Amino acid sequence: MKLNFYTLLLAVCLLFASQAQARPDNPDLLKGANAIVELEETVFTVNSLSKGTTRVKTVITILNEGGKEHAKLYVPHDKLNKVDFLKGTSYDRNGKKIKSLKNSDIKDVSASSADNEVLHNRIMYADLTHSIYPYKVEFEYQTTSSNMLFYPAWVPLGSSKTSVAKATFQVLMPKGVKLRYRESNLPQKVKQEATATHDVYNWEISNLAPIESEPYGPNMLEILPMVRTAPSDFEVQGYKGNMETWESYGKWVSKLNEGRDVLPEATKKKLQTMVAGIDDPMEKIGKVYNYLQSNTRYVSIQLGLGGWQPFEASFVDTKGYGDCKALTNYTQSMLQAVGIPSIYALVNGGSNERAVLTDFPSSQFNHVILCVPMKQDTLWLECTSQFESAGFSGSFTGDRHALLITPEGGKLVKTQTYTAQDNLQSRVATVKLDETGNGVAQVQTRYTGVQHEDHRDILHHMSPEEQRKWLYRNIEIPAFDLKSFAFDLKKGRMPEVSEKLELSLRQCVTMSGKRMFLTPNLMNRWSTLPQNTGKRQWEVVRTTAYTDVDTVVYEMPAGYTLEFKPNDTSYTTAFGSYKASVQVKGREVRYVRTLQMHKGRFDPEVYPTMVEFMNNVYKADMQQLVFVKNVQ
Repeated sequence: MKLNFYTLLLAVCLLFASQAQARPDNPDLLKGANAIVELEETVFTVNSLSKGTTRVKTVITILNEGGKEHAKLYVPHDKLNKVDFLKGTSYDRNGKKIKSLKNSDIKDVSASSADNEVLHNRIMYADLTHSIYPYKVEFEYQTTSSNMLFYPAWVPLGSSKTSVAKATFQVLMPKGVKLRYRESNLPQKVKQEATATHDVYNWEISNLAPIESEPYGPNMLEILPMVRTAPSDFEVQGYKGNMETWESYGKWVSKLNEGRDVLPEATKKKLQTMVAGIDDPMEKIGKVYNYLQSNTRYVSIQLGLGGWQPFEASFVDTKGYGDCKALTNYTQSMLQAVGIPSIYALVNGGSNERAVLTDFPSSQFNHVILCVPMKQDTLWLECTSQFESAGFSGSFTGDRHALLITPEGGKLVKTQTYTAQDNLQSRVATVKLDETGNGVAQVQTRYTGVQHEDHRDILHHMSPEEQRKWLYRNIEIPAFDLKSFAFDLKKGRMPEVSEKLELSLRQCVTMSGKRMFLTPNLMNRWSTLPQNTGKRQWEVVRTTAYTDVDTVVYEMPAGYTLEFKPNDTSYTTAFGSYKASVQVKGREVRYVRTLQMHKGRFDPEVYPTMVEFMNNVYKADMQQLVFVKNVQ
C-alpha cells in the first residue's frame, strides 16, 4: 500500500511537468515530505562594493497540510534593501492555473511587533494557500541591496519534511572583486567560470530527501547542505571596509564608533563625584552600572547604518534610551570617565543561537555587550537590562565567542562559561504526613547561575498573582495547594534566587489496605525519556550543564513500620552522574538526591549509553518505600 501511495503521489507531481522546469523523478523525495522544491534558482550579482542584487525563483509542490507554509512568501526589506519585483502563481493538481498574484494581494507590513522597537524593517508578504492537495506554487522576486556587509547564505534544504529535486546558486562577481565562501555538507563543490565582465561561481544540488533531526542532535545548520558567502572589500553608506580577517572587520566597526563616546561635562563630573573615594574597580563599575540601569531603557533602533553604528553617548545621556550598541557605547564612555577602560564587543545573543564560525570572518553577530578587563579575570556587562546583575552573562551571552572591537582591529575571545557547579538548584523540603496520605510541606530552594534566570524573570515581569499562577504550572507535584510563597533575589556575578513555599499536599502517598507507598522524590523526578533511535548519524550534543541537589525529610504518621526500602543508587557517565539515598530512623525518612549533567559533544555511538543512563535516573526517581500499618 505504501509503495502504491508514493507512486500515485509521484505521478500527480509529474503532471506538473508542463509548468515546472524540474521534476521529482526520485521516489525517495516523497517519503516523509510535506512539500517538494521542484526547482529553486538563486542568482546573486555583485555590481560594486556598495551594491548587489539577488533574484530568486522557486517552484514548489505542496503535498499536504503540513507543507502549506511553502505557499506563503516573506521578503524582508528596509532602506538599504529594496524589493524590485515579486510575482507568484499557483496551479492545481491538473496543472490548471488557480491564481496569479496581483499588487493588491501583496501585503507590506512592519517587521516590528514590540513597543520598544524603532525600525525601518518591513516585510512583503504573499499567500497562495490552496485547500485541495497537491498543488503547486511558483514565486519569483528580486531585491537590490546597498548594504554589502551581508552576502547571502544558500540553504536549499531549509525546512524539515521538505525535499529538493533541484536547486542552483550562482554568484557573479565583477572582475577584480574577491568572493569568499564556505561550503558545508555538499556532494559537489563549486564550479567556476568567467565572462568578459564577471567571475561566476555555480553550485547545484539535486535529489535531496528530507533530513530527519535526531534527539540531542547538532544544530540543523551544522548538518544541512549550505554555502555561506561574504565579501572581502565592501562599503555601506560611504564606510568602506574589509572582512578577510576578524582584525580588519573589527577595524571597520571601530571606524563606525569613532567620536561617539563624548559625554557632557556635567555628566562626567556627576559620575566622578559618585565614585569619589572608592578605590575598588569593581565597586566603581557597580556604581556606574546602577546609574545606567536607573537612568536608561532599551529601545531597538535599526535605521539605515544605525543597525551597526551606535548613537552618540550624548544622545543617550539626554534622551535616556538607546539600543544595545548605543547603551554599550554609553556605558563604555561613563566607565572611561571614572578611569575604567573597557572594550565594545559583538556577540551572538540568545539561549539557542548558533556558534560563530571562527574560520570564516563575516558579520555573524546580533548583539553588543561590554568587556571590562580586570586584574584577575574579565567582567562582561549586559547594558540593555534594567535588572541584570553586573558581570552575569548567563544563557544569553555566556559561553560563546565575542569579537572585541579595538582601534587595532577585532579579536575573537570567549565569554564567561558556566559550569554544572555554577548552575545549581539546591532544595530542602520537610514534609509532615498524616494517616490519610495527605501532608504539609515547607520547601526552600536556592537557584544560582543559569538556573536562577526563570525566577529572576518572573520577579521582574510578573505581578504576585501571575507569580502564583506560574508556580502552579511549574511545581511538579500531582496535587497540591499553594499556601504561601516568597522570592528573594541576590545580585552578583553569580546571582541567585531563594524561593520559599508552603504547600498542602493531597495524596502524597498511595494507600492500599494497610500499606502506605511513598515515592520520596517529591518535586524533581526525571519525566521525559529520549528514544533509542538505533544507529545514529549525528553527534550527541548536550547544551546545558547543571546540578540539582534535593533533600526531602518526611515525618511519617505514627503506627507504621518500614517494610521495604530501595537500595542506594549511583551512576556515573560522561554525560552526568546521579546518586540517591534513603535513610529511615524511626518515623523520619531522609531522601537525598544529586543529579549533575554536563554539556558537551559526544560520538554518535555513545547515544545508547546516554539513553540507558537517563532510563536509570527515571527508574530511580520513581522508586518507592513501603510502610505497613502496625497490627493492634
